[in-house]
Amino acid sequence: MSKLSVEEIKRASHGLRGGIVETLESGATHFEEAEYQLLKFHGTYQQDDRDLRAERRKQKLDKAWSFMVRSKMPGGRLTAAQYLLHDDLAESLGNRTLRLTTRQGIQLHGVLIGGLKEVIAAIKASGLTTWGACGDVVRNTMGPASPIQDAAHRDAQCLAEEITQVFLAHSTAYSEIWLDGEKLDLSRPETEPPEEIYGKTYLPRKFKIGIAVPPCNDVDLFTQDVGLAPVVEGGTVLGYNLWAGGGLGMTHNMENTRPVLAKPLAYAAREHVVTVVKAIVAVQREYGNRKDRKQSRLKYVIENFGVKWFLNAVKQRVDSAIALEPLRPMTFDTVSDRLGWHEQGDGRWFRGIHVPQGRIQDYPEGPRFRSAFRQIAEKLGLPSIVTPNANLLIHDIDESRRAELDSLLDRHRIPRGETFTAARQVAHACVSMPTCGLALAESERVFSDMLDKIDAVLAELGLEEEPLLIRMTGCPNGCARPYNADIAFVGRAPGKYAMFVGGSHRGDRLAGLHTKTVTFDDIPATVRALLADFSKNRETGETFTDFWGRSREIGPEPTPEQFHIEFAERAGHGPLTEI
Repeated sequence: MSKLSVEEIKRASHGLRGGIVETLESGATHFEEAEYQLLKFHGTYQQDDRDLRAERRKQKLDKAWSFMVRSKMPGGRLTAAQYLLHDDLAESLGNRTLRLTTRQGIQLHGVLIGGLKEVIAAIKASGLTTWGACGDVVRNTMGPASPIQDAAHRDAQCLAEEITQVFLAHSTAYSEIWLDGEKLDLSRPETEPPEEIYGKTYLPRKFKIGIAVPPCNDVDLFTQDVGLAPVVEGGTVLGYNLWAGGGLGMTHNMENTRPVLAKPLAYAAREHVVTVVKAIVAVQREYGNRKDRKQSRLKYVIENFGVKWFLNAVKQRVDSAIALEPLRPMTFDTVSDRLGWHEQGDGRWFRGIHVPQGRIQDYPEGPRFRSAFRQIAEKLGLPSIVTPNANLLIHDIDESRRAELDSLLDRHRIPRGETFTAARQVAHACVSMPTCGLALAESERVFSDMLDKIDAVLAELGLEEEPLLIRMTGCPNGCARPYNADIAFVGRAPGKYAMFVGGSHRGDRLAGLHTKTVTFDDIPATVRALLADFSKNRETGETFTDFWGRSREIGPEPTPEQFHIEFAERAGHGPLTEI
């Protein structure tokens, strides 16, 4: 029997149910392919420990199956009680760590199949959900992390929550399977709520939305399917600029796959923004490629049909009275978080805490992040925010409690991230080994060691304050958003990486393939050569981002050559031709 496509699995799933319940009740250790695909919509990925594969194969044992469960929280907001709930679940049913994500969520790893229902039900009971945190739907809506009390930040968070509610799938499968909801009679299709936005087969692929407040582009707005930014006048949010068609996933050596930054689309008045976003999603639902998942993202719809066509298609799906105007002027200057102490604007403070690769755990001879964050929630009762760079902001702190929080962090040996090199403050790596089934090389587990060596180079060259954006992923799918970084490393094979250079610390320019293969051990020397050239030849006040743009022929973008042919080879062919 031939393997079913994801589209066929969705179509036959009875509203994303499939055989999930039957497998849960069977005593099996894992799910088969069809249910594995459906589980993503419910917020969980089936994984196995790849470190154990070879030995277990020798012993003729099955893989060491487990599950990652991802919580969905618009703008990354968490109450103290919700944080504690995740920490409790990590202790009792996970691998005793939490992983903050670059979509402002929390992942629990190491959950066994017997604990899935308890974990998902507990997260839902806390006021959050895992429904739609994965799958071919609108994922967690990102918002500016800083809890600054002004019109732009407040409205951006409200909009993130509004979008999240609008795009929740209507199927009752989630409550039936995980929350002991009343089971429907599947022979009576009229009993199932219609999916007015998604239809019977949902979207062709995942769909990501992020909201940034300029000049801070912490959500990496241009990498989103839809990026939004508020236009403020006189302390009032008048409307939003919208960009569409961003996405970074690709496959090595497949020139029809490539990263793309979102393109300017339109400005819409605040009261019409959600309607316009719904229209954008509708166009993707109707025109997205359902035959080739590598070509299924919104970026390819816009690349293939053009921005003008796409904007007209959106206009056709909204009331003619809704005006879609040219974007209003605005600029962005950084994708970084606000680490250290900052005023909120309401008399209270927030503190940004750097969490290496978002991994919350206690290190035997180092920082005890998990113990510290638990005490902050448990004893101080303070809420937190997961940032788009996978750090944690503690907020709503009275002036009188600042010293108490600092003392708690110091007791747990939590380093002051604001004192790190500027590069280390914003650097990030994906999870990769041992749980990601797509990983080709290490990422999270080797990234800190790599940064130690790069920090030494920065100190040698006097570049500790240089706003340099460095990212690493274990495969070309781009979960840590490498393709718009100044310097990035993307796994090709164990210990080997493709090196991309030429993005931007503002997040508004794509990098290009600099070196097809560099070994992990050679990375520091390779980076040093680039930074030494920059240090010697930069103009006064010039950042690495601007130096590279001035001194290198980057070429128009996007082009297949930019991501699949090495920089040295491209340079010998003169200016690139846009496709």
